[in-house]
Parts: sequence; C-alpha cells; structure tokens
Amino acid sequence: DPAAQLEFAKYVLEHAEGMSRQEVNEKLQKKRYDQMTNEGLKWIKKLAGSGITVHRSNIAAESQFFLGTVYSQGIYGVDRDDSKAFAYYQQASKAQHAEANYRTAVCYEVGVGTRRDAARAVQFYRKSAAQSNVPAMYKLGVVLIKGLLGVSPAPREGITWLKRGAESATAECPHPLHELGLCHELGGIPGLIPDERYARELFIKASKLGYVPSQVRLGQAYEYGTLGCPVDPRRSIGWYTRAAEKRDPDAELALSGWYLTGADPFLPQNDTEAYLWARRAADSGLAKAEYAVGYYVECGIGVSSPDVNEARQWYVKAAQKGNRRAIHRLDELKRMGVQGSTRRNMARPRRGNGGAPDEGCKPM
Repeated sequence: DPAAQLEFAKYVLEHAEGMSRQEVNEKLQKKRYDQMTNEGLKWIKKLAGSGITVHRSNIAAESQFFLGTVYSQGIYGVDRDDSKAFAYYQQASKAQHAEANYRTAVCYEVGVGTRRDAARAVQFYRKSAAQSNVPAMYKLGVVLIKGLLGVSPAPREGITWLKRGAESATAECPHPLHELGLCHELGGIPGLIPDERYARELFIKASKLGYVPSQVRLGQAYEYGTLGCPVDPRRSIGWYTRAAEKRDPDAELALSGWYLTGADPFLPQNDTEAYLWARRAADSGLAKAEYAVGYYVECGIGVSSPDVNEARQWYVKAAQKGNRRAIHRLDELKRMGVQGSTRRNMARPRRGNGGAPDEGCKPM
C-alpha cells in the first residue's frame, strides 16, 4: 500500500531522533539516527518517482512536496538545498498539489532556489488559492488590495479572497482574519464599508486561534475604548497577557503601562513589574520600550535608585531608531548638563477617563 508506505516512512523520520537515543553512546546514537533517516528518505524518494495515485491522493506529489520541505529546511540529516527544494515543489505542483503551488509561488517571489519572477509568483498564488489553500488566499488578497508584485490594484477581488481565506482560517494561518479586520477597521477600500464592530469580531476569531497581532489589537481596544469596546482593564490586561506570553514586545510594554498605573481591583500597582516588563520589551529591540526603560531608570521607578547615565544610554538606543521622545529627552539632558535629571520628583502617572495614562507623564 503506497499510502501506508509514505506514512510509515514519515513516522520513521519523525521518530528517528527519539529512538536513536536508546543507544548507549553518541557514536551508536548517530549511527542509528543515520540508518533510520536514510531508510525513511530512500522510501520517500522512491515514492516521489512512482507517479502513484491512490483514492484521488497523489502519493508521488505528496512525497515530492515532503522532500521539498526536507531540502528547504535542511532536516533529517540533509543539507539545506534551495534549488533541490524548488525542483521538488515544482514537480508536485505539476500534479496540482495545492501546498506545492503555494511554496513554488513563494520561491518565485523571493528568489529562493530560482530567479525572482513576480508574474510567475502571482500565477502560482492564484493556482493555490483556487484550490482553497488558506495562505495562498491570504497572500493573493493582500497582493490585489495593495497592488504588489507588479499587479494593478484590484481591491474588490482582493477582499473576496480575504473573505474566502477568513472562512477557512486555522491556527496555522489565522492571517486573513486579521487582515480583513484591518480593512474593515481602517476603511479606504472601494466598495467596503468600514465596520469597527465587525472588525472586532474578526480580531476575536484570530485571537482565539492564537494570532498575536490580533490579541494586541484587542488589548488596545479595551484599554482605549476603540472598536466599539468599552474601556475594560480586565479584558485589556487579559489580551495583552496572552500576547506577552508569546514574547510580543508591544504587549509586554503595554503590560508595563498597566503595572505602572495599576488597575484596581484587577491589577495592583507595581513599579518593579512595570520596569521588568518594559525591560523585556526593550531587550527585544523595541524603540519605545527602550525609551520607557530610560524613563524608569531616570525617575527611579522599579530600580534601586535613579541613574541618569544609564537612562541616557537607553535614550541613545531608542534615538538611534528614530524615537522622537528619546531624541527630545537627549536634547534636554544635553542642555541641563551637569545639573542632571529633573524627573526624580515628577508626579506619578495615572489613568485618565479613557483608560490611558495621562499624556503629561506617560513614558510609553
């Protein structure tokens, strides 16, 4: 049974590392691993050249696509080889393999394993989208809306593809839900009526599939009262927390802001947590977080004592990335010279009626 052979070969490859660990030393482990991966790949290569179709499933094309992934990622003891990966994707695409059509399009778009060819990329995105491949529907929608890859803008058709993609969105590809949400939130697309409440529904669906940008957007909506949401600290903090757990720097900085002001009774004010969350975001290279850490250090918030010299170092990092507030603060510190910081006795940030920190003392 070719289908069973393919599944067994994949099983061998996927479990080669774990099974090889049963050997007593590294040399035997490597030998066992190489034996298993070589055997698994041998069977898949044999199936890739077989041309076998079973119950409308093209086993050869599926094997070719699998091999394309192996060479693209350089896994199972195989060196990465973009040219071989592209060749296998192309072979599978000739058998109308939807994912292979999509991967072929990506190769043509970015020039991996082949020369760049925007027209061919669009052609293969269309093929894959017509086969209901969600990443392809999302990509084609964005290309048509924004007029990318040399295509004349066709926003109505683009929205149609985004809607189709959103209807089939998965945890692996929630992107069309978020992109369609942005379209309805921001408007400006011919034939599309802005609808913030519908945008919120789409963001919620994407967030429940684990899409971090949508989780951040909902955190902002419940913090500032946008998208038809009430100001709700508990929900805002909840969505930011889910995104921050996946190390999103914008969410981490937003949590810093909530800890800085507190949100009784949901979140006690805590300077140390405010500093630590901002520091995590800053360590990811987020310019506005680097500015916030500078602010905290200069004011002595969440740290043992104020330190204008360390603060200046953080402001420089942020300023080098174009952060205007950091640039302005460096200018102020330069004018003050040896007088040092004037922020040590500043008023504590607090939340205004809209839920956001008052502008006068907001470090974000």
